[in-house]
Amino acid sequence: MEFWHGLVDSGHAFLWVIRPGAILDAEVIPKELEKGQQERGYVVDWAPQEEVSAHKALGGFLNPSGWNSILESIVAGVPMICWPYSVDHFINCRCVTKVWKIGLELGDWDRLTIKSTIKELMESRRQEFQESVDKAAQWAKNCISKGGSSSLNLEKLIKDIKEIKV
Repeated sequence: MEFWHGLVDSGHAFLWVIRPGAILDAEVIPKELEKGQQERGYVVDWAPQEEVSAHKALGGFLNPSGWNSILESIVAGVPMICWPYSVDHFINCRCVTKVWKIGLELGDWDRLTIKSTIKELMESRRQEFQESVDKAAQWAKNCISKGGSSSLNLEKLIKDIKEIKV
């Protein structure tokens, strides 16, 4: 419910992918939240993350800081709010927020923190994050294009595997 309040109260449109039954006391959703969701939000139990990440209407992405989600966001040029909860997620989040400066970390999950973090990403620091993630996206695309470091390393791996004598 705290996430729900934070999302709706932020005033920004949102798509929230959440498993059925994950919201406790969902049957007692206050009327103003229900109205806010109907006006600005959409809640689903599944969505194709890569397609959603690449959609031009997406302004930000709240994710648990898994490496795949971060890479998808970078390639799509989408700033992030990281919500780490597992081993490598904390390191990944540090890279996003402190090294590459393409997002924010969600410190607490109370409604006011969620609301203010969304507003910071989508409003007060929007241009800063967008410029940084656009540079990171270009860097990533260069790495995977023909002659880029990832492309060359993949070619080298394939060559090495082909040379293995079985």
